[in-house]
Amino acid sequence: MVFNAIFCTKAIQAKFMFSLSSHPEIPDTSIKKAELMQDMLIAVAQNGSLDKSVYSLIRREFMNSDAKSLLPEIIKTCRDQENVWRYLKKVSSENGSWAVRRDHIYDSFQPFLDHLEKGNQSPSDENISEAISSFDANEVHNVWQKAVQRRQDDPEGAITLARTLLETVCKNILDKKGVEYSKDDLPKLYGKAAEALDLAPSQHTEEAFKAILGGCYTIVQNLGSLRNKVSDAHGQGKHPVKPLPRHAILAVNLAGCMSTFLIETWNAKNN
Repeated sequence: MVFNAIFCTKAIQAKFMFSLSSHPEIPDTSIKKAELMQDMLIAVAQNGSLDKSVYSLIRREFMNSDAKSLLPEIIKTCRDQENVWRYLKKVSSENGSWAVRRDHIYDSFQPFLDHLEKGNQSPSDENISEAISSFDANEVHNVWQKAVQRRQDDPEGAITLARTLLETVCKNILDKKGVEYSKDDLPKLYGKAAEALDLAPSQHTEEAFKAILGGCYTIVQNLGSLRNKVSDAHGQGKHPVKPLPRHAILAVNLAGCMSTFLIETWNAKNN
């Protein structure tokens, strides 16, 4: 009985994920899904109908996302058209105007849409972008932009790009310095780049600074390990580890910070 219950639960989850990805009316990106939900609710506010299957699928995805707290209250509390209409009637209880209901939907969706439009940007994103764009290698900036864009909708791909970003920065620096790196992995690439920029712990005597530089190497080493375990760069077994957007945000921002450190050191030494 326990086995059957577990099997049925997994079957239902698998069916849901397939339905969400293959439904012809559901867009690919989060912001388009949010805009579709907004349009569907406005249709109900104007005495129209709601596509229950599409609404339920998108609602469940957003309710399980890291941005759940920004969802409009109508999404959090209403599972079907009947509840949606009951909610909207309360909103316009004073004059019953559909315009009041419509404006309420637009206003309540704004924080969530703003969040999705920014692609989950953190305060450091702009500073990192500025530093990376100062480096005369277009591929470095392109990788950074792709990594930022994928953090929310494609965590596995974003983690892969986080490592690619650091590898690209290190290789560009080593090329400029004329240092051979052949098929070195990320930790070795970073070690050679750090040494070329006088950032290796062994090149300093101040204990606090040596500890910080050693910590930088540990971050790079663990980013490489994370990419091998949970990104889309390798196949996984029966029980795959699936990263969430917050894990991708951490990995991409760490890679961005380390890349910025290397680039700004290069710029300072070659200004």
